[in-house]
Amino acid sequence: EVKLVESGGGLVQAGGSLRLSCAASGFTFDDYAIAWFRQAPGKHREGVLCFSISDGRTNYADSVKGRFTISSDNAKNTVYLQMNNLKPEDTAVYYCAADSYCTWSPEYAYWGQGTQVTVSS
Repeated sequence: EVKLVESGGGLVQAGGSLRLSCAASGFTFDDYAIAWFRQAPGKHREGVLCFSISDGRTNYADSVKGRFTISSDNAKNTVYLQMNNLKPEDTAVYYCAADSYCTWSPEYAYWGQGTQVTVSS
């Protein structure tokens, strides 16, 4: 069974940092791409970044470039999203997703349950 479990969300003041984790199981981690999406109330789910584990390439949305970075611990099948200089507009439920390739479309085969990130002004 494929599972993605996010953790690390919470409440932080503007300018602060959070690190989200996405722990994966049930598939060959190295063969997949892991994406982070977010969804704010009343808005569509939007792509934040996509990380191709096999070649290390990462695509970032313009809104998070220079502030968010991705890393992975392949031994733990875990991807980390480091979010710095957070802004109130980053407030959303953050989801990790997995599939065989990166795409900005939220049509990934596997999704986690989401973790809430709230940034206060």
